Amino acid sequence: MQRPETKARARALQLLYAWDLSGRPSIETVVGRLAAAYGRPPAGYDRGADLAAQAIAGLPEFDARVADAAEHWRLERVGVVERNILRLALAELAEGSTPPRVVIDEAVKLAHWFAGAKAPAFVNGVLDAVARESGAL
Repeated sequence: MQRPETKARARALQLLYAWDLSGRPSIETVVGRLAAAYGRPPAGYDRGADLAAQAIAGLPEFDARVADAAEHWRLERVGVVERNILRLALAELAEGSTPPRVVIDEAVKLAHWFAGAKAPAFVNGVLDAVARESGAL
């Protein structure tokens, strides 16, 4: 059984993926659409929606940090899923309430579940570089 925090991170990734692929509307719009698709009214922001909203709010800064840390990779070449996993992790690191090692481990777990075979190592490497550069590790 998964921990509630892990489930919230997976929901946040799904919200960001839907947000990215639907033209980047407001996160409230995405939450409402997904809730309607599953036949229940939106229950408001849960932890997953909060994390997704934080990732969107910090998007320019987070994307710049990823671009700097992802040597030899332009941000546009990073897959949608991997890019959003990195954004979520950076939002959580910026929040500061979860230890950096836990944030990185959870991001790698999401990469195992939702991305390609090489994604976990890529996500780990980028987040490790960002965390070290910022002094979090």
